[in-house]
Parts: sequence; C-alpha cells; structure tokens
Amino acid sequence: MMVKPRALKKGETVGLVAPSGPVPKPEIVDAAVAKVLELGFNVKVGESCRGSYGYLAGCDEVRANDLNAMFADPLISGIISMRGGYGALRILDKLDYRTIARNPKVFVGYSDITCLHLAFNKMCNLVTFHGPMATTDMLPDFDAFSKESFLKAITANGPLDMLNNPSGEPIKCLTKGKASGPIVGGNLSLISALMGTPYEIDTKDKLLLLEDIDEHPYRVDRMLTQLRLAGKFAQCSGVIIGDWNNCVPEEGKPSLSLMDLVEGIIAPFGKPAIYNFKAGHSQPKITVPFGVEAVLDADSCTLSIKKSAAKANI
Repeated sequence: MMVKPRALKKGETVGLVAPSGPVPKPEIVDAAVAKVLELGFNVKVGESCRGSYGYLAGCDEVRANDLNAMFADPLISGIISMRGGYGALRILDKLDYRTIARNPKVFVGYSDITCLHLAFNKMCNLVTFHGPMATTDMLPDFDAFSKESFLKAITANGPLDMLNNPSGEPIKCLTKGKASGPIVGGNLSLISALMGTPYEIDTKDKLLLLEDIDEHPYRVDRMLTQLRLAGKFAQCSGVIIGDWNNCVPEEGKPSLSLMDLVEGIIAPFGKPAIYNFKAGHSQPKITVPFGVEAVLDADSCTLSIKKSAAKANI
C-alpha cells in the first residue's frame, strides 16, 4: 500500500536540498529561494544547496543528512531538489528510511533524483513527484505550463485526471491497447545503475516511464537491452516514453535512431505504449506522480491519474 504525503498549502514551508550536483553560484541559490517564495511557500535551505565537493553538492554525509533532517523536521511540509547532475546514488545507503516512511512529504525532482524516487517508492512505499527542480527549471523563468502542472500535482487533494502535453506537442502511440497501474521509472541511466541493488526498479503490473538526456543511441540500446534481459518490459503493464533530449547519434558515425530502438526493443512485447510524453529533460514539462494508479490508453494517446496523489490537507 503506497503512502501519500499531505497536499501542500500556500504558506507552508518547503525544504530545498541538493542531493546530487552543486549549484554553481551562491546567487543562483538566492534566486531559487526567491522563486519558491513567489510560488507562495516559505523556504528552508539545506546545507547542501551551498555545498561543493568536486562534482557533488558537498560530501555524502552532508547531502544525506540534509534529506534525513528535512523529512524529520515537523515544520517542513515538502522537499524540492535544486538540480540533478550526479551523486544521489552515493547516499542511498545513508538515508534513514524508517524516519522518511514515518514522515511522508511531497518530494520533487527528476534526472539523477530518479535514484531517490526509486528508493523512497521501494523502501518507504512513498508517493513522490517526477517534476521541476528549483534551479534547473524554475530559473530564470518558470514557464506557465510547467508551473501549472507542478502546482496542481503537489496541492490537489483529488485525482489529477488527464496529464496533457503542452499545446503543439501531440502524444503518439507506439503500441496500441489499454493498461493501468501505478507509474514508476524516470531517468533510464539511473534505473540501469540501480539494477542488482536493493533499490532495483519493480515494474510488475506497473506503467514504466523512461526518459534521458545526452545519451547516444548505442548507450540507450545497452540500457534498454539490460531492462529487457532483466524482464522489466515483460513484467510491466505499459510503457510511457518521455522526453529524450539530445539523444542523437555521434556525428559521422553509423547509428540506429531512438525510434529504431523503442520499436525494436520495447514494441515487440506488445504492451500498450506511448511516446513524446513531455516528462523529463524538456521545457515545458509535466509533473508526474510516482506510485499512484493511472490509466494508459495508447489507442487515444492519453494518460490519466485516477486517484489522488496526495492526502487532503485539512
């Protein structure tokens, strides 16, 4: 049974954390704080947001302690990641999952944050949100579509219903049919990296969302084939192909295309599947709740959330 956080209300406090890469400049942290304040929330800034240790936002202990403290703090109602990069993988075994499970809160991010979505979903049965981050997406301007999708997802008490693409970006059918189940997944590179660990993705009877950025097709091929050999496509109920930003062949080298890969690796399983769903490294982007029952109708190219993603905030 998945545990839902309380829906956020304006005026409540949101914690900002950097579980992965560092924020390049202090003024960017300040700008992100101002942007979240504009959304109507109070802000608490974690130590990791101003930390730097090579390509990490501070040492592993600082980043893990930030997350543990934000979940334990009764004054914090939600947690938003500052950015992705790399590093969330390194702190998975340093998180206090018992405390996190006892204090369910809205948690938002994507890209490298996929590690945390998978861990929280699996170890805590916590519903989380694959959505915009405080520096990557809210600065310099938080576009209207992404903002509306984000705020609706984290503040609504009822079902989110249809998750629609931005105007002019049609969702397309890869394999016809209808399927239902909770949505799981995120960034393919991180899903692949967690295979064989306690945090390995469970796709049984679930809708699998996949996205990535800056990966050449042969690398995508390798990771999709890994999921195929591990039975993840055979076990899932349907597939949602998200955004694949700059996943193009190396210049001057022979290559398969991304569509060659999804048609050759995913489609043969016959599971209902859609593509060009604007979740991931896209602007604008859809905020998607993980762990909530959804219905995928590939015939009509729609995805709808049939149950609430958060509990009523009374």
